[in-house]
Amino acid sequence: MEIGLSTFVETTPDPQTGVVISHAQRLRDVVEEIVLADQVGLDVFGVGEHHRKDYAASSPAVVLAAAASQTKRIRLTSAVTVLSSADPVRVFQDFATLDALSNGRAEIMAGRGSFIESFPLFGYDLNDYDELFDEKLELLLKIRQSEKVTWRGGHRPAIHNLGVYPRPVQNPLPVWIGSGGNAQSAIRAGLLGLPFVLAIIGGRPVQFAPIVDLYKRAAAQAGHDPSKLTVASHSHGFIAKDKETAADKFFPSTQQAMNVLGKERGWGHYDRATFDAARSFEGALYVGDPETVAQKIIHLRKKVGITRFMLHVPVGTMPHEDVMNAIHLLGTEVAPRVREEVAEWEAEQKQDS
Repeated sequence: MEIGLSTFVETTPDPQTGVVISHAQRLRDVVEEIVLADQVGLDVFGVGEHHRKDYAASSPAVVLAAAASQTKRIRLTSAVTVLSSADPVRVFQDFATLDALSNGRAEIMAGRGSFIESFPLFGYDLNDYDELFDEKLELLLKIRQSEKVTWRGGHRPAIHNLGVYPRPVQNPLPVWIGSGGNAQSAIRAGLLGLPFVLAIIGGRPVQFAPIVDLYKRAAAQAGHDPSKLTVASHSHGFIAKDKETAADKFFPSTQQAMNVLGKERGWGHYDRATFDAARSFEGALYVGDPETVAQKIIHLRKKVGITRFMLHVPVGTMPHEDVMNAIHLLGTEVAPRVREEVAEWEAEQKQDS
C-alpha cells in the first residue's frame, strides 16, 4: 500500500486575508513540500497541470525536476498531464529527463483533464476532445515502447523512423491513466494493462468499487494479470492533531475553491454542512486526526481495492506551515498505521484463499 500526496499548486486568495501568494513563492513552497514528503517516508508526490491564473504549475515536470535532486526515494508524477492538448513526444522527453535526474523515480499520469483552458491555448478544438486523447495516448505508448518511432495520426504531423531522446532509466517509464470514474477510461486502462488512478472527490468512495472491478475485468480479458496492476485514488483531505482543528483549518479554503469552481460548472453552494457530511467515515473527504484518516484509507483499500492513496492538500490556499504539518503527520503517523494494518489484512486474505 503506497501513500503519498498530490497538489494543483493553487494561488487563490487567502480566505482569511484576501492576499494572493505569487506564483513564484507557491512554486518554491511546493518544492519544500515534496522534499518533506520524501524525508518522512512517503511514496509518491503528484503535481497537476493547469493553465489559469489561480494555479501555478503549468509544467509539472519542471516543478518535479526542481525537487528531484533534493529527494532520494519518493516517486515523482504528474497529476495529471493533460495529454489531449500536449505533444506526446515532448511529454515523453520531459519525463524521461525527470527520470534521469531522479534516477528512475518519474511517472506520467495521463488524463483528458477536467479543465479546458489548455485547448484554445495550444490551438486544439474541444470537439476533438476524445479523439485527441486516444491518438496521443497511442503515440506516447509507442514512444515508450521503442527508441525509433514510426507513427501517423490525424492531429499531429507523422513521424517516420525518428529517435526520441533521452531514454528513461525505467523501462518502461510508468504511464498511468487518470479518470474521474468514467467507465470508458477504466476499460481503456484495463485493456492496455496500464495502472489506473481515480479522482475520488465526491459522493461515497465505495461507489467506485464497480469501476475498479470493470478495470480489472477488462485487464483480464486482454490477457493482463489484474493482481499485478496498481489502482490509485486522489482525494481531498487534511490532517491535524485532532479532528476539529483539522476541519476548522481545511474548511475555509476548501469552501472558497469549491464555490469558485461551482459557479463555473453549475454546482450548488458548498457550505459547512456539505463539508461535514463529506468528512464522515463513508464520505470522500479525508480530514481529521491521524487515526481517523488512517482508518478511512484502510477502508478504501478493503472495499474498493485501492493500492495507492494520494492525499490532495491543500485545496485552495492554506498557510504553508499547516500544509507542511499535515505532510509530516501523513508520513510519520498515518502511513505507518495504514501499511501495518493493510499488510496484516492482505496476509489474512491470502491464507483464506
